[in-house]
Amino acid sequence: MENPVLAEVTRGGTVESRHRGAAIVVDADGGTVLSLGDVERPVFPRSAVKALQALPLFESGAADRYGLSEPEIALAVASHSGEPAHAETSLAMLKKAGRDAGCLECGAHWPMNEAAARAMAKAGQEPSALNNNCSGKHAGFVCLACGLDEDPAGYVKAAHAVQKAVRGALEEVTGAAHSTDLMGTDGCSIPTYAVPLSALARGFARFGSGQGLGPARAAAAARIRKAVAAHPFMVAGTGRFDTRAMELLRARLFIKTGAEGVYCGALPELGLGIALKCDDGAGRAAEVVMAALIARFLPMSDAEAAGFAPMRESVLKNWNGIEVGRVQAAQA
Repeated sequence: MENPVLAEVTRGGTVESRHRGAAIVVDADGGTVLSLGDVERPVFPRSAVKALQALPLFESGAADRYGLSEPEIALAVASHSGEPAHAETSLAMLKKAGRDAGCLECGAHWPMNEAAARAMAKAGQEPSALNNNCSGKHAGFVCLACGLDEDPAGYVKAAHAVQKAVRGALEEVTGAAHSTDLMGTDGCSIPTYAVPLSALARGFARFGSGQGLGPARAAAAARIRKAVAAHPFMVAGTGRFDTRAMELLRARLFIKTGAEGVYCGALPELGLGIALKCDDGAGRAAEVVMAALIARFLPMSDAEAAGFAPMRESVLKNWNGIEVGRVQAAQA
């Protein structure tokens, strides 16, 4: 099956590029509301499932043991831009567990936010693991390990108690086996498992509604959603789509980007889950397709619709600041 065109890039009114992919919207029982393309082909969700990976942090009691705040909870599910508040909050999480940045096994890279990276370079600073976009998730893993009274060393390995708990949560919430035959290594060094988009969408429908989850897991999911709705900056950062959309719609929306053109999300009040993947890994396409799906299914007030409208397409400008084209959804 050749996947349909999900997004188009125009220049001067002419289509210049096309992005194919697959997308699905389901309810918590797995009933399909919308399906485009091959939604049963296994894909690596990458960072799109960080909220599901964080569930054991709360179910284990570790989040309460260390008194994690709402901004810290939001950061635990983030792919943040490495801005000062992100790095500082990651460190604060580690300190609550009696640890420091030396425990992080995600690797270091410059902040994704250009202004933050330039400020560090101007000050003669080198990036640390705290600036890694996954540092909040990894700080959460360290807290989970300590909360389980496990040595956090090697927490990125599939055999570690942390990753066993994460894998179990992913399997139970999505209803899909996370097979070692379809296991890879994510950019931050933890295991990532290829599963169908249909399972990911079902998992996010459950995450958003609590339906099909046990009481403790439903409470953990609700706690994560509440923290993210209150602190969407922590999930991404300045100017990022996830932050902008959730700042506008708050508890009505939970979305999370993943690498290589993956996006997942939940519309809690509707009990719907969304998962999509652009075949060529284009994040620019995944973003506008997710925006189109949100706009299609989530009723908005006039003020919300007006605020959301600019997010439905990406304006392309040249180096002189002249608008030369747009990225917009072709189907959704």
